[in-house]
Formats: sequence, structure tokens, C-alpha cells
Amino acid sequence: MELRDCVCFAAVAEELHFGRAAARLHMAQPPLSQRIRALEEELGARLFVRTSRKVALTPAGEAFWREAAALLEQAAKAGETARRVAAGLAGRVTVGFVNPAMDAFLSDALARFRRIAPAVELRLVEMTTRDQEQALAGGRLDVGFVRFAGQDIPGATVAVVSREPYLLALPAGHRLARLKRVPLAALDATPLVMPPRAELPALRAAMEAALAKAGVRLATAQEAASKFTTLSLVAAGLGPAFLPASVRVWKRAGVVYRDIDGGLPLVELAALRPEGRENAAVDRLLATIPKPA
Repeated sequence: MELRDCVCFAAVAEELHFGRAAARLHMAQPPLSQRIRALEEELGARLFVRTSRKVALTPAGEAFWREAAALLEQAAKAGETARRVAAGLAGRVTVGFVNPAMDAFLSDALARFRRIAPAVELRLVEMTTRDQEQALAGGRLDVGFVRFAGQDIPGATVAVVSREPYLLALPAGHRLARLKRVPLAALDATPLVMPPRAELPALRAAMEAALAKAGVRLATAQEAASKFTTLSLVAAGLGPAFLPASVRVWKRAGVVYRDIDGGLPLVELAALRPEGRENAAVDRLLATIPKPA
């Protein structure tokens, strides 16, 4: 039995007239009659009583109609769900992100996405860049927002979605806190709170290269991956740290922010997607993010 058999049966059951049912289905009456007879033979039960004056459902036909109606309703619902998922208006999306992405653009993007696709179930997971790369390769993420420093990410398509400068977070009593703008060279041999080499090797290498180019001898006091840990270490007086400029919205006792004069690279955040995997809801989410300058 095919779904089309149920569609044909439903038309006859509702019209109780083979001619009208055939017209409704845009087919000739003889093929419709043949299809109903074949269905009855397959089921081993008469579904209709046919006379020259009327067509009526048999008890077996009435029972079949109840089940067929539910099946057709479910099929229609399944079709509508498939169309909505294909349009990016339904389904489930698992999103990985590093915390700077939430400050820079993701919070606003999610708010816009909820307005245009409220039926999409979002699962948000804060993860390191390296963990996101692994989760993407393992099929556990639909899209990830990561720190990007030009690193190769096999099996993923990469699109830079945000660029912003670094600022310097300083202990409030630091000698450089009196300056409005801090020359990069002024940090020579100053103990710094830096991103961890093991966790963010590409970012750490890019920072070290920029410092070396400015003639700054690197002295690492501590390593910290998260913004909040970094700010806590700065507030404790362990040393200055480079953070994305969007961190200014976070006020922390004992910490001041200063712009930097020098050659630090821009903070780049990128969207990662699995190569060759289509997801219209992800397309819609990415479309809510303004193009980077």
C-alpha cells in the first residue's frame, strides 16, 4: 500500500462519488476505480458499497478511514516540517562559541535570529576554539564561533565574521595606567597575562610575533584563556593583558582599560561550518551578523 492509495481512498470517502473524487484528484474515473479495487484486494476487505445511485462506506471502510485520515494528517505535518526545516524556520541547531563572540556580535545576532525563526531550537555551548574544531569534526556542532589567527582547520569552511582591535587591561595602580594610550614598546619586559600556548597556539604565536616586531621582550606572568579569569588576574596585580576592545562593557574593580599604539593584529572571530553540510537555519543565523569591516 502506498500513501497515494490513502489519498485516493480519502477523496472517495469524503465525496462518496467516484466522479467527483476523480475530478478532485485530477484523474479519470476508471483509473481511480481500479486503484480502489486493488486496495480492497490488498486489504482483503470491501471498503465501499457501490450501487447505481450511491456510494457508501462499509464498516471496514469506516475503520480504515479513521486510520487513513490520521495517517494523511501526519504525512501533511511531516511535509510541512520538512519544508520549514529546508527554509531554516524549524529544526535544531547546535552552536559552539568562545566568550568574546558573545560580547562582540553573537548576543545581538541571537536576538535577531529568535525574531525571524522562533521555532528553531538553539543549543548553545560555550567551548574553546580547539574543542569546537574537534566537535565540528565529530559532527557534534552545526556552527562554531572561534578565535581565528589564520590557522588551518581541516574539514571546515571558515568565514571571518568579526574584527576589532585589542585594548590593554591594566591593574589600576600600574605605572602605565596614567597614560591614555600605551605604546606597545612600553611593555618591554613587563610581565603579561597571555593566552595559553597549548590551547590557543595560533593566537599566541601571532601576539608574540607582533611583540617581537615592536622590540618587546616577552615576560609571561600567567596564562589565562577566559576573559573573566584574565580580568581577575589583572585585578590581582599579576600584570597587564591584551583583550578585545568589546570587553570595555565589563567593569571590573581594580582594572582600567587603555588603547594601544602599536602593531598588534586585529582580534578576528570566525564562523566554522562542516564542509559539504547544508543547514538553512545556520544560513539564517549567519545572515543576522553584520559584515566585518
